[in-house]
Amino acid sequence: MRELSTRCCVVGGGPAGMTLGLLLARQGVDVTVLEKHADFLRDFRGDTIHPSTQELMYQLGWDEEFHRLPHARLDRISIDLQGRPVTFADFRRLPVHHPYVAFMPQWDFLDFLAEKGRRFPSFRLLMSTSGTELVMSEDRVTGVRASGEDGELEISADLVVTADGRHSALREQAGLAPVTYAPPMDVLWLRVSRRPTDSIPFFTASGRGLVSIDRGDYWQLAYLIRPGGFADVRREGLTALWEGITELAPDLADRVEEIASWDDVHHLAVRVDRLRRWYRPGLLCIGDSAHAMSPAGGVGVNLAVQDAVATANIVGPRLAEGTVEEGDLARVQARRMWPTRITQALQIVIGRRLFRPDGHRVLNVPLGNDGARVPAFVRLFRWFPALSRVTGRLVGIGVRPERVEPERVRV
Repeated sequence: MRELSTRCCVVGGGPAGMTLGLLLARQGVDVTVLEKHADFLRDFRGDTIHPSTQELMYQLGWDEEFHRLPHARLDRISIDLQGRPVTFADFRRLPVHHPYVAFMPQWDFLDFLAEKGRRFPSFRLLMSTSGTELVMSEDRVTGVRASGEDGELEISADLVVTADGRHSALREQAGLAPVTYAPPMDVLWLRVSRRPTDSIPFFTASGRGLVSIDRGDYWQLAYLIRPGGFADVRREGLTALWEGITELAPDLADRVEEIASWDDVHHLAVRVDRLRRWYRPGLLCIGDSAHAMSPAGGVGVNLAVQDAVATANIVGPRLAEGTVEEGDLARVQARRMWPTRITQALQIVIGRRLFRPDGHRVLNVPLGNDGARVPAFVRLFRWFPALSRVTGRLVGIGVRPERVEPERVRV
């Protein structure tokens, strides 16, 4: 077995892991990031880059270069209920340099971070390398065993950070168990070609729900179904799925058959959970490994990035000195647990009022204009449009936005 030594080993090359690896390397910390895939090209991952993350690019002096990457922009989130749109979140007045959500393929975002990281001699990215087992010494994590194209590898580290997602095996090995909450819905991710004449709202709801993301030459669709209901959807068949999409987006009636088989349907079983304790000596969990978010608001990527920034700010200087203590890891959790709790609570409260699975229905919104009650919180946004600026701040910037500390920014 090959051996490698590093100050910090980050397991998982997603938004949290890549951001943390890059920011630590900027501080001169020797860091190794493990990514189990050979590249970042995977469809239907979190592609929303919120104003808070774009502000981080500005703080680092990279925002102009970053925004040259292909992306679409959304300056407000509107919900179409029974053909009546209501603005739920308005980003246009946020005190940031880029007051909008950027829809950017996650592989482009991760490639951008990887390219920036490789400019620093203390940054090492090992692709096709999966962290498989924690290395322990007494009660402390001292490294990780990994499997890659060149065989088995043992990496010793002052700190191991798991950023390998909501199904992290390493956090289970560490005995860190999450508190779980009942999800309001599951999601079917689909794609259908787009035409310039299409007029499809971002979010349409009428008993069922559909999110439509403009990808230029195609629509990325999120079709909402009841939790655990994918088997029923499959039994009903593709024709029923086409009809459900067409009811919400009539413009797509002549193209839904592009969803030609179940291989074209990606099922996301939504999970909402968080660890009670994010760390143990020598180990820290961040991002989805610490807290799985509902896709509502698309905030998961940005919360993960904020975790990484806080970790770099708090733990980075200690890693540079080689003196990371358990209290340093506790400070990361203490700083990030509060925004996690608040964000998840808002997602759950809104979800319980908007989503009410009942047979084919997923949303607590009538099928067609039959006079059924629209959720009270939606009516509030119609009566008080200024509320959309409050939710715009919560969604776009977050409860506790992080920033790169100025003395640690080296462009």
